[in-house]
Amino acid sequence: MLRKLRIKDYDFKLVLMVTALSIIGVVAIGSAEESLLTRQLAGVIAGFFLMIAISFFNYSLVLKFYWVWYGINVALLTMVWVMGATGGGARRWLQIGGLRFQPSETAKILLILFFAQFIMKYREKLNTVRMIGSCILLFALPVFLVLKQPDLSTSIVLVVLFCVIMFVGGISLKLVFGVLAIAIPAIAVLISLAIQPDSTLLRDFQQTRLLAFFYPEEYPDYIRQQQNSVKAIASGILDGKGYKNNEITSVKNGNFVAEDETDFIFAVIGEEFGFKGSLTVILLLFGISLDCISVARKSKDLAGSIIAAGMGGLIAIQGFINIGVATLIIPNTGLPLPFVSYGLTSLLSLFMGTGFVLNVRLQGGKNK
Repeated sequence: MLRKLRIKDYDFKLVLMVTALSIIGVVAIGSAEESLLTRQLAGVIAGFFLMIAISFFNYSLVLKFYWVWYGINVALLTMVWVMGATGGGARRWLQIGGLRFQPSETAKILLILFFAQFIMKYREKLNTVRMIGSCILLFALPVFLVLKQPDLSTSIVLVVLFCVIMFVGGISLKLVFGVLAIAIPAIAVLISLAIQPDSTLLRDFQQTRLLAFFYPEEYPDYIRQQQNSVKAIASGILDGKGYKNNEITSVKNGNFVAEDETDFIFAVIGEEFGFKGSLTVILLLFGISLDCISVARKSKDLAGSIIAAGMGGLIAIQGFINIGVATLIIPNTGLPLPFVSYGLTSLLSLFMGTGFVLNVRLQGGKNK
C-alpha cells in the first residue's frame, strides 16, 4: 500500500500543531482530574503512532472499501441502540469485553471516508435530484441512530459536516443559497417552537438548556455551570492563576464547574493559563483547520479534498461549539474540545482522521 513518496511533501506543521494541542490537553486534564492523566497520555501516544502509520497508507486503496466502512458505521450505531451501555441518561457507549468506546465519535470519520469515495464516484451526477436524495438518505440513517441515543449535539455536528462535504463535493451554489434561504428562517421557527412549554420537539433536559440560555434569570440552576465557566476564564486575566494553583477563589478548586475534564476543559485552561493559554488553544485549532483546508485545495482528487476539508470542518465546528458553550455564546451542549478534552474514542478518532489528511498531502497534489 506504499508508493514512492517524497519527505518534503510530509505535512510536519500539521503534526506539530496536533501534538502541541494534545499536550496542552494532557496538562489541562492533569489539573482537572489527575487520575485521568495517565490514560489521556497513553491515548495521545497511541493516537500519535496511529496517525503516523495511517499517513503512509494510500487513502485511495482504503476508500475502495467505502461500503464496508458505511456498513460498520451503521452496525456499531445500531448495536448502541440495542445493547449500548447507559450513562447520564443516554445510551452512547458500547462495552465489548474490557473495551468501552463511543461509536458516535468514530461515525464522524467513517462518514467522511464513505462520502469522499461515494461523491467522487458519482460526481458527474451530484446535482441531480436522485443523487442528492441518495446522499441525504445514506446520511440520514446514521444520524437518526445518533439522535436516538440521544445525542443532539453530535447530530448537529454531523449535519454541518455533511453540508461541508456536499459543498466541497461540488453541489450547485444556487442550490446552496436556496437551501440557506429556507433553512435559516426554518431553524429560527423550530427554536421558537422548541422552547414553548407544551413542545415535544426536544427532550425535557434539552428544552431546559435552551430556556436557560434565553431566560437565565428563570433557570439559574441550569445556567450556573456556564456562568461559572465564564467566571473561571475571566479570572485568569492575561497570564492565569497558575497550573494546579491552590487559590480559594479558583472556580475549579471549588468544584463550581462539573465535567471540567471534558465539556468545560476550556474553563480550566482559561483560569490557569489566562488569555495567553486560551488564545494559544484557539490559534492551534484555527491553524489545524486552515492547514486541512490548504491540503484539500491541493489534493490530487476530489476524494482527498473531501477528506481534508471534512476533517478541517469537523475540528472547526466542534472547537467552536465547545468553546462557545464554555464562554456562554451558545446553549449548553456536551461536545469534547478536539485533541484537548478527555475521551479516548474522540481522541483516537481525530488522530486517525488527521492521519488520512497527512496521507492526502503526501500523495501529491495539483501543484506538482
